[in-house]
Amino acid sequence: MKFYKEILMDHYKNPRNKGHIDKPDFATAQYNPSCGDSVSFEAVIEDNILKKVAFEGKGCVISLATASIFTEYVVGKHIDDILKLEKEDIEGIIGMELGPTRMKCALLSLVALQEGIMEYKQKLENGEDV
Repeated sequence: MKFYKEILMDHYKNPRNKGHIDKPDFATAQYNPSCGDSVSFEAVIEDNILKKVAFEGKGCVISLATASIFTEYVVGKHIDDILKLEKEDIEGIIGMELGPTRMKCALLSLVALQEGIMEYKQKLENGEDV
């Protein structure tokens, strides 16, 4: 468990893929009103593969470290596979079990990214420019 806490702290202090993307295919955000955490994602998708992702956020160690770890995990994955991820997958990705309160913090990234992908797919289905 100590090893995973060290990984979380490293991602919190040195976040990966933090920032913005020029001309993203979608931008999305989530906010947790119970604790004030927020996270936003921008991404580029090519041939249904998530090619590039960036995030911004503010909040606790769990929410921001998870966002950083999650960005590394999802790059190169098919968007339909990302849409299939569930809360148990997040615990596996970050390497630790979380209680209900902390799980809400960790799930912000999953919910935000899945929402962005669904909006992207909807625009494609509607023939809108992405």
